[in-house]
Amino acid sequence: MSTWFMWFIVLWSIFLITVMFIGGYFMFRKFLKRLPKEDGKSILDWQDHYIQKTIHLWSNEKKALLEELVEPVPSLFRDVAREKIAGKIGEIAMEEGAETITEELLIRGYIVATPKRDHKFLLKKLKEKQIDVTPYQYLFK
Repeated sequence: MSTWFMWFIVLWSIFLITVMFIGGYFMFRKFLKRLPKEDGKSILDWQDHYIQKTIHLWSNEKKALLEELVEPVPSLFRDVAREKIAGKIGEIAMEEGAETITEELLIRGYIVATPKRDHKFLLKKLKEKQIDVTPYQYLFK
């Protein structure tokens, strides 16, 4: 066997193991989110519950705004991000007894649902949309 072929096999093996570990990590995270908590429902069950209970509160305009705000998320993860954010918005709407999903409610829910490392992308997008973020500064901390 030639030396270059041996190195190719070694590098290919390292690549495959790395990719399998990365995939396993994301699958394990999804598995943990599906495990039931003390109340008998998992994180994803509650997320789906809030989305179903508040789906009638969403106007087409607010759905389009959510879609625009989720746009910076890579397309591979966009569906998961959209559902997580919509679930958090639905939870806040149910807690407050909202009649409809307002822009203020949507932005608050988006900020709460996203990790802090993604807030800079949200701030950039809100600035592009000319939406004032001063009322939401306390949520960014």
